[in-house]
Amino acid sequence: MAKRTRPPFRADHVGSLLRPQRLIDARQRREAGAIEADELRAVEDDCIREAVKLQEDVGLTGITDGEFRRTNWSSDFLTSIGGVDFGQSKVRASFHRADGTDLQRNVTSLSVSGRMSRPDGIQTRDFAFLQSVTGRTPKVSIPSPSMLHFRGGRDAIDPAAYPEMEDFFADLTGIYNAEVMDLAALGARYIQFDDTNFAYLCDPKLREASVKAGHDPNDLPRLYCRLINDSIRGKPDDMAVCVHMCRGNFKSSWIAEGGYEPVAEVLFSDIEADGIFMEYDDERSGDFAPLRLRAQGQDRGARHRHLEKAGAREQGRPQAAHRRGGPIRRHRPACHQPAMRLFLHRRRQRADRRGRNRQAAAGGRNRGRDLGRCLRRGGRTRPRCRWHDAPIATGTRMTRS
Repeated sequence: MAKRTRPPFRADHVGSLLRPQRLIDARQRREAGAIEADELRAVEDDCIREAVKLQEDVGLTGITDGEFRRTNWSSDFLTSIGGVDFGQSKVRASFHRADGTDLQRNVTSLSVSGRMSRPDGIQTRDFAFLQSVTGRTPKVSIPSPSMLHFRGGRDAIDPAAYPEMEDFFADLTGIYNAEVMDLAALGARYIQFDDTNFAYLCDPKLREASVKAGHDPNDLPRLYCRLINDSIRGKPDDMAVCVHMCRGNFKSSWIAEGGYEPVAEVLFSDIEADGIFMEYDDERSGDFAPLRLRAQGQDRGARHRHLEKAGAREQGRPQAAHRRGGPIRRHRPACHQPAMRLFLHRRRQRADRRGRNRQAAAGGRNRGRDLGRCLRRGGRTRPRCRWHDAPIATGTRMTRS
């Protein structure tokens, strides 16, 4: 299988890394006024160098800075926009745990108090440093523009500054587009938009809450796709943009539950991104059925990624994870479209079926091939996949990863 040289890659790191204790301590000292901003940045630089080495050592091609310069994954970026204020919401959200208990936490609140403006650059300086310490593809992750709209909506936007919401959306995407183009000018070729709201709109309870807030949950996915598309308009052809759909994860807990059915059709047909990172790590994410809608979409060439975050997948339940991937065979017509590349991440399963371990021991293929390998066989296809007994349409040319 040929190695991918253009993002998204077969294995990608999305989200932040755990902060080293010395970085946590340095940020606390800075907040207390004990050290200067340059001293904090020097500690961040050292920690980012270590994070880069960690990612390179495990073989990743797309390299992030671990978001080590942020105190919050979204608000640091958004409050850098002029006219956007930051504060703690009075609304408490329930983060669900795997043991059935809930974690109550105030969610971040943002408001727009005036006409928005962009400083010289928001992520540009941070990207320049990351680019200087890796010889691989530096990856920039930024919050999706929808993050400034979903929680507060019209009520969080000053009507004197923006009497018409279309003016707000135009300014917002203009700021994002300027940031993307400045990053491109510096050499950035891999950007990820982090978006919790697509996943929130899959949760029946959160959809009901959005109705009470004055939104139409059926219209929001199309609006949020438009905001992303307008934000990346005119980007270089060799720049890859992906969207990571997160479920509001916090300390191994989450807010949203539910399959992708409510947003899949719009997302797959409207989004102009190069990749979509989708969670399928447990039952809260639903089944693979929504992937069938990609076959009806436009020829966007979107790549869909399978994410797993729970360590128990590999150590405690490899067979369960393998069986969970099996139903994708029933929702795979999109794989037959030349413009479509369907990539599903699946950790290698040490347990194998039908004597494949014996084949590996006899000098055959490595055991525990993942489901994604079956879907990415380049060149001539086979009537059946030799590893998972998945029927493959004869004469169909599968795209390489």
